[in-house]
Amino acid sequence: MKKPGWKRILTRTAVIAGVLILAAALFIIVFIQRTLPDTEGELKLEALSSEVTVLRDEEGVPHIEAESVEDLYMAQGYVQAQDRLLQMELSRRQASGELSELIGSSTVEQDKFFRALGLRRAAEASLKEYSEEGKAALEAFASGVNAYIDKADAENRLPPAFTLLQAKPEKWTPVDSLTIGKFMAHDLGGHWERQAFQYYAMNNFSEEKAYEVMAHYPENKPAVLDDVNLDIAGDFTEAVMPNPFNGSNNWVVNGERTESGKPLLADDPHLGIASPSIWYQMKLSAPSHNVSGVIFAGVPGIILGHNDDVAWGVTNVGPDVQQLYVEKRNPENREQFLFEGKWEDAVVHQEPIKVSGGETIEYEVVETRNGPIINEFAEGAGEGEALSMRWTAHDPSKELEAILNINQASNWEEFEKGLEDFHTPAQNFVFASSNGTIAYKANGKIPVYDNPDDAGLPLRGWKEEDQWKGFIPFDELPTVVNPDRGWIATANNKITTEEYPYHITNNWAQPYRYERIAEMLEEDDAVTVEDVKKMQMDVKNLQAEEFVPFFVEEMNENNLTAEEEEALELLKEWNYEDNKEAPQPLLFHHWLNEIEDRLYASIPDDIDSLFHGKAQTTDEIFRMEREGKESAWMEEAGGSGEVITQAFRDSFNKLQEDYGKNPEEWAWGDYHQVEFTHPLSNIAFLDKFYNRKEPLPVSGSRVTVRAAGYNGNGKVDHGASWRFILDTDEMDKGYHIVGPGQSERFNSKWYHNQYSDWVDGDYHGTLLDEDEGEKLILSPE
Repeated sequence: MKKPGWKRILTRTAVIAGVLILAAALFIIVFIQRTLPDTEGELKLEALSSEVTVLRDEEGVPHIEAESVEDLYMAQGYVQAQDRLLQMELSRRQASGELSELIGSSTVEQDKFFRALGLRRAAEASLKEYSEEGKAALEAFASGVNAYIDKADAENRLPPAFTLLQAKPEKWTPVDSLTIGKFMAHDLGGHWERQAFQYYAMNNFSEEKAYEVMAHYPENKPAVLDDVNLDIAGDFTEAVMPNPFNGSNNWVVNGERTESGKPLLADDPHLGIASPSIWYQMKLSAPSHNVSGVIFAGVPGIILGHNDDVAWGVTNVGPDVQQLYVEKRNPENREQFLFEGKWEDAVVHQEPIKVSGGETIEYEVVETRNGPIINEFAEGAGEGEALSMRWTAHDPSKELEAILNINQASNWEEFEKGLEDFHTPAQNFVFASSNGTIAYKANGKIPVYDNPDDAGLPLRGWKEEDQWKGFIPFDELPTVVNPDRGWIATANNKITTEEYPYHITNNWAQPYRYERIAEMLEEDDAVTVEDVKKMQMDVKNLQAEEFVPFFVEEMNENNLTAEEEEALELLKEWNYEDNKEAPQPLLFHHWLNEIEDRLYASIPDDIDSLFHGKAQTTDEIFRMEREGKESAWMEEAGGSGEVITQAFRDSFNKLQEDYGKNPEEWAWGDYHQVEFTHPLSNIAFLDKFYNRKEPLPVSGSRVTVRAAGYNGNGKVDHGASWRFILDTDEMDKGYHIVGPGQSERFNSKWYHNQYSDWVDGDYHGTLLDEDEGEKLILSPE
């Protein structure tokens, strides 16, 4: 009998290996598939008092109907956990400074920052202020989340990511929900970075250069801190900075300017673009509720949307609600700080940081009368003077109470009353009612300064006179009801005139989105939902329209090559739309970035990260030069003609290397693309599961109404992850896009089903009274 040859052995081994690999793959597929949540049938949910119906429509939007508010919020917690449990777990850990317990040592410095910032401590203080009704809603929501965790764990059906991370989610608590709310205040509500930058500028640049990069120059302030020596450059290298372009668009039009004869409202908040969306769309119904819209995963209620009578949306006000204070520490007792000639004891919080795969790190946070010391989390910082932060979000606040009340409002008076409890982050609320009212309020807790210049630099923590002087009274916050022109719009633009008696901020967003919205609204006196869809997707670049003629005029065209002249001619012919198929946006944005790099070449990278509002400063430098006033930054860089010409040539040459010699064949969308990446997709092979679709070209930019901010590689990572339109003539139906979809589960049909919808502007209608979809019945035990 012959022995099998090597070829036969190898073949048999290959077959066996192939079978094993196939079997393993099938096992993984079956295992992953069985972890998907149940969306049909009947489930038992302990603690419900009566049956609850959860109907998911074709876009995966859950419509929850309950017979009591407690059952409603319990079911809301259960359903959110079904679709977004991993996101909820990561969100509460990030905001609480507990990511390292799950991820490992790579997030320790980030955890230190959030422990110092104290979002969870602020949430714990806030919970004590809630009414019994508010606490009951939070407890019911947490009970629903925990019911899902327990059931999924018992059935080995937790999201696969928990298996990968070798972890299980902890029990959900009301404080977790409130901590996520405080994180949104961090993401939307600060200006401490600009204060730190301006402090550096005052101490490292000439007076003329410092003046130009100040949002507003604080007269006589340098002398106040003459005896202070803070290393701003070394203190914040590990700080987690909000995206400087966080903002939004909203507008509301009265019935005299709409085709239906009733008010129409639009809102598209701009935050990070990723999988899953920061927003989760839901419809909630109980005897006292019938409300539809979006909420952050991990929080009960509906924060933005509409009910049977009213609709509302928000943009970020961006007021000066954070104040850095320089603290003088007692050299003989590092836990004491000077105030009005006396040493005061600070509060010391013990914050041990658990690290997956490592030892627990002992860490403490020192808190003065002004707030926590926020530069000691950085290695080597805080040995001498220290910086503390006073922040409105550190105060107890009851935003959930506001959400519960505005969800049930039937008119402007009830809605405005509900806003009294919404303190942070400060938001521009626009409102529309089926009774014809349109309204606006810049709502939130905004500090009062004796001298508005004080908001520009760190102040003296040891002086009573440098403390805040209370807050703008609620009844004196900027408010407009039924204006004569028939519409109200905001886009993080300046909202007050010189006559307004209180300081809001000196660092408003660039005006281009607001100006374009105003242009479109003034051109249309019979606005429809279809018109507003086009407005939200508009890509007219008013910044380019303002500055391209100036750039061209400043260009030294004598030594340009034929190809460079061709590119310049393309810009002269441009319609100023940031269209993904056009070459001009690609050239303009790279040209602008190159100019900025030359202007600010002397600013270290770590300080540049604190330079929030840089784009507004650059615009002002351009305007100075255009008007014949010399900018110190521009002159130091070589003068406007030299800077603009060389920036053009360098950016043009780089684009030729990347996209070919012929500029007419370039396209903005070859560079400017969206992918909706998942936070776990950078782990080994997981990108194949979480980032399954190819990046798509996208029109728009940071300054267009269709906001599409991007990083240095052209990846679109910021914009309107939710778009919303409602005509109050049809209160039952809102129009939405939630990019890229409702579910965080990569094997769900609702994971990336709105990916191309977000790119193309294809909205889906959501009914208040939906009766078709996948129905799940939650029954009491």
